[in-house]
Amino acid sequence: MTNTRLAAIDVGNDSVKALFGNSDSEFYIPNVIARDREDRPVIGIEELDEKSPLDGIHIRVHSPALHENNVIYRVGNLATKSDNSTELDPGSSKSEEDQTLIMLFATLALDAANAKNAKIFNKANNVIDANYTLGTGLPLREVKEGKDVGYRSQLLGSVHQVEFLVTPKYQGIKVNIKFDEVKVYPEGFAAYINLVMDNDLNIINKDLIDKRILIQDIGGLSTDIAVIKNRNVDDDKAQGFNLGVSESLEAIREEIRSKHGVELDSRRDVVEIITRNNDRNHIMVKGSRTSVHDITDRILLELAKKQYRHLRNIWQKNSQTEICYFVGGGAMVLKEYIKALNNSLDGYNIEFFEDEKESIWMMANAYYKLISDFSRKNKKDMIVKETEKKAVKN
Repeated sequence: MTNTRLAAIDVGNDSVKALFGNSDSEFYIPNVIARDREDRPVIGIEELDEKSPLDGIHIRVHSPALHENNVIYRVGNLATKSDNSTELDPGSSKSEEDQTLIMLFATLALDAANAKNAKIFNKANNVIDANYTLGTGLPLREVKEGKDVGYRSQLLGSVHQVEFLVTPKYQGIKVNIKFDEVKVYPEGFAAYINLVMDNDLNIINKDLIDKRILIQDIGGLSTDIAVIKNRNVDDDKAQGFNLGVSESLEAIREEIRSKHGVELDSRRDVVEIITRNNDRNHIMVKGSRTSVHDITDRILLELAKKQYRHLRNIWQKNSQTEICYFVGGGAMVLKEYIKALNNSLDGYNIEFFEDEKESIWMMANAYYKLISDFSRKNKKDMIVKETEKKAVKN
């Protein structure tokens, strides 16, 4: 029997967050790709081998699940420096975009190629055969439309290959990725699991378990509002919207460029400017510290008002709701604006996670809990079946 490694991967619109094995490895990679050529220029091959693979992901991806197959890409940090870099567009469906799959496969290949995992997978002639049991998720809207079924079958039914080209430490390595199992969870449900349960799915937050709660997950391109009642997501009342922070981040980036002549590499740079602890909402213009507060405040307040409108509408339809939790990277960006609106308007009982990492990693942590539990139960079932077979033989 082949070894299978656990993987919990949140392909967020801003970045990929991934946990592997016994939570012994994690990756955070900006969700940015750029088409490239095979022989990208590098100054000094020795220098290349000293760098982190995460700073130079340069790959060819082959998979029948892709619309455009066998294409070469820069991924993550390396792609943010390219003139032709692409990020997911507003209105797109995560389950139908090549970019989602490219980020997923690249993340898995990085884990498989890591020397620490040499004993887990078979490797011959620089080709690694890697089997994974994957937990991942899609926006509530896409799951309600049934797109999770096609997405899962695309992943399960094929071998997907990532070839590392001019990538530090991994140059010349090919990784063949197979999935033994794929579980695709609705993002709102996953957030609830992470709120109330530990890694063994034991209840850790008894105060929440029987409450009627909302979870508003604000991402880059979409917002999911899960309605939790009787310990379950109410599928009929839960809603997903094509409203995230990406469009607003892009508007801020464009206005900074036109007003100050400063070109920011990606939306990730905008997020850093508006969330960092020191010099928040300031940039350097020709060596001078310059405020962009007027730009960020106007654009983000407008988005916060739209998000608050959704909260108000859902709460009115679920009047016995006791609390709403705001989660996701977008919630961290809009936190102060939504709090200010709520204080001056309805005064709902709302909660944000003060720990930025906890909020941003919530989905990946939830997928890890769920796929770990599935794997444990699966192993138990296999042991029982093997025991029964032996008993029959004897």
